[in-house]
Amino acid sequence: MTRFNAWNVFKNGFTGQKNWDRQWRDPEPKKEYDIIIVGGGLHGLATAYYLAKNHNKKNIAVLEKGWIGGGNAGRNTTIVRSNYMMPGNHEFYEHSLKLWENLSHDLNYNVMFSQRAHVSLFHSPSARDGAARRYNVMRLHGTDAELWDLETLKKKIPHLNYDDARFPIMGAAVQRRAGNARHDSAVWGYARAADSLGVDILQNCEVTGVTRNQSNIESLETSRGFIKAKKVGLAVAGYTSVLWQMAELGNLPIETHKLQAFVTESIKPLLDHVVVYGVGGAHFYISQSDKGSMVFGGDLDWYKSYAQRGNLPIVQDSAEAAMAIMPFLGRVRLLRHWAGVMDMSMDGSFFICKTPLSNLYLNAGWNYGGFKASPASGWYFADLIANEQPHKHIQNHNLERFEKGINIDERGAGPDPKLHG
Repeated sequence: MTRFNAWNVFKNGFTGQKNWDRQWRDPEPKKEYDIIIVGGGLHGLATAYYLAKNHNKKNIAVLEKGWIGGGNAGRNTTIVRSNYMMPGNHEFYEHSLKLWENLSHDLNYNVMFSQRAHVSLFHSPSARDGAARRYNVMRLHGTDAELWDLETLKKKIPHLNYDDARFPIMGAAVQRRAGNARHDSAVWGYARAADSLGVDILQNCEVTGVTRNQSNIESLETSRGFIKAKKVGLAVAGYTSVLWQMAELGNLPIETHKLQAFVTESIKPLLDHVVVYGVGGAHFYISQSDKGSMVFGGDLDWYKSYAQRGNLPIVQDSAEAAMAIMPFLGRVRLLRHWAGVMDMSMDGSFFICKTPLSNLYLNAGWNYGGFKASPASGWYFADLIANEQPHKHIQNHNLERFEKGINIDERGAGPDPKLHG
């Protein structure tokens, strides 16, 4: 792999940048691998990379049914933050944010991480008290967190609807180190780095069946033939339950829902931050991309589905939420919208854990947090697969936690996956 640096960019400029090597190989599947990661999104690629880098594992393959990054990795609004307060969640997402901060250097690939700040509006005294509690917990753990009063917020973000808002704006909770990254750059960076360490990335290789005995998986049936595996990790987001049932393991405490995202035409630079609000049943978040498009999203489509397209009621709901906070958006044209397939857990927190089969490992239940979690997800999942026991920060993020009465519920919304947005 040719490293990216100023000299190589300058040198290849003389040939119109035509002499770069292929960024990752397109190998044929082997008959057997020591470790197979199913899912070629950010979580799967990051897991393979950290298995090779941190644990010196060899003979690893990543199986992707389409092309890498073609699933949820390329269907999100790219927000990165660590404003969590529950034990385990806080340490996990803060570790992920720290990995994001150095990821471009680590991968030798620009993931375009922009720490523009995450600004979460509050609209009532009780919401301010809740934000203060959460952000004080963050500060006690050494994470940056602050509250802006209304005067400060108006100076920082003057374009919000302060005078005639659907919900009066009273201030905001802010994490300055949070921001956005570019999803395809992160996918390509992890793929390139994993490939350079010997990982086989097998695209157009869909898992269609599982061969198992009483205690473990023996091989995977794929669209490119049977492949034996000593260990198998699942990192397939909203399709987790499909693979789980292929392995004849019954049901998971996960529901699959759709989450839509929207992109407008490009406009002049306007919004330097990620702005979020949620009140009265509305949920909305927005930022401006480097190309000038406004990128925003809202609530789930409130029914279970594996479709990667949304429905019009949520389009209307998201447009209304956008107009409520930034009325000028009514004059901006919407270019496109799509949906990702979300794996929503019962308490809104993820699973990185062992399973009833001795050589099968689970990475799922990411709700709204999948993109921001990607580096730490790969880091901790690789650690679990390599060492056969969970890191202390994720020791309760297992399938048995509900039997033990351990709910890692950030919102206090109860056991309803639809409410953990």
